[in-house]
Amino acid sequence: MNRHPEEVPIQSRDYWFKVVEFLQQNWALLDPVDHGFKVWFFGDTSGVFDDISFTSQAEAEKALRRNGFARYAEDHEAQRFIARPEPPFYRLPHPNGPIYSSGRFWNRGEE
Repeated sequence: MNRHPEEVPIQSRDYWFKVVEFLQQNWALLDPVDHGFKVWFFGDTSGVFDDISFTSQAEAEKALRRNGFARYAEDHEAQRFIARPEPPFYRLPHPNGPIYSSGRFWNRGEE
């Protein structure tokens, strides 16, 4: 049976990124949802592997920064050598499961 991956309709294009290994980044985009914001996490090939919900955009951005993510538009050096993934975005489970929402690789800080 040939299944196509489920497309994830992410609206934002205000990319955040975190270098996790040499030549590999994790990316994030924030979308408004009912009663807050959802941060979608995906890899260099646009495969969405996790998400976390927040009550506000400010809370989401603070959490991203606390966890080593930077806003791509603000990092001109990164733009010179790192290409951001392009839509369409699609579900692609991470080999280690939901690495951020599980809390294994996410510093929740004071939340």
